[in-house]
Amino acid sequence: MKKNINFAFFGTPDVASETLEILKNNGYLPSLIITAPDKPKGRKMIVTPPPVKIWATENNIPFIQPENITPSVLSQTESTSPLAKGEAGGGAEFDLFIVVAYGKILPENLINLPKFGSLNIHYSLLPKYRGASPVESAILNGDTETGITIQKMEFKMDSGPIVAQEKVFIHSNEKAQELRKRLIKIGGELLVKILNTTPSPFGHSPLAGGEKQNENKATYCKKIKKEDGLIDLNDDGIKNYNKFRAYSVWPRTYFFKDNKRIIITDAILENGKFVIKKILPEGKKEINYSD
Repeated sequence: MKKNINFAFFGTPDVASETLEILKNNGYLPSLIITAPDKPKGRKMIVTPPPVKIWATENNIPFIQPENITPSVLSQTESTSPLAKGEAGGGAEFDLFIVVAYGKILPENLINLPKFGSLNIHYSLLPKYRGASPVESAILNGDTETGITIQKMEFKMDSGPIVAQEKVFIHSNEKAQELRKRLIKIGGELLVKILNTTPSPFGHSPLAGGEKQNENKATYCKKIKKEDGLIDLNDDGIKNYNKFRAYSVWPRTYFFKDNKRIIITDAILENGKFVIKKILPEGKKEINYSD
């Protein structure tokens, strides 16, 4: 493993644990992982660790799960916290923080704590689609391309200087989970490329600068809610198909019939018409759909 970069990693879901695996396979392991607390999941509300915690445990990486990331986390633990002092990395200060889908807003003093700041992987071509749902938003809006941005973080959401970008073509029938899988791989490899060109002590490194974002071109995407999956079967066919593609895993697209929620599990676009193939009626098994 390469030891020239002492970094901490912030992340919570699968997208983050998969990025960690790419880093590991290329010789980069974090000194410390910061992830969200365990939470109840499923119908039985069983307390479940996030994927990143599972990855940290399997790879023997120290981790912490603070309930909230606030300035007080640092001020209360300046002499003892691995987050404040980089003790997990042998007592040295952190060179870098890497943030991938952590799910919490980092305070400004934390973003600026490492010697060379904090990097974030964002799954759009910033400044387009700042916010929580860039992959779904690109598909929802019928975009034919999106991409990966690695930005040097600032306190304002997704507004930091662009260190690197890579465009990605969106296939016409591609669903959000399929596109995200490709973006994770491309984003992880792009991050590795940056780290590989970042010699100690970071002389002439991509981390030293970055291209300022054009605020006039910034667009934003919201956090997805369950009710966003509701579909109007009389709406435009392309619009409905894009919604089906964007929300195929969660919240899933659905409509109501006789006050029962009907989830659309399979659909195609045929001559501009949204054609439902299979459905999952509330409380029943999946069946073929017929008008």
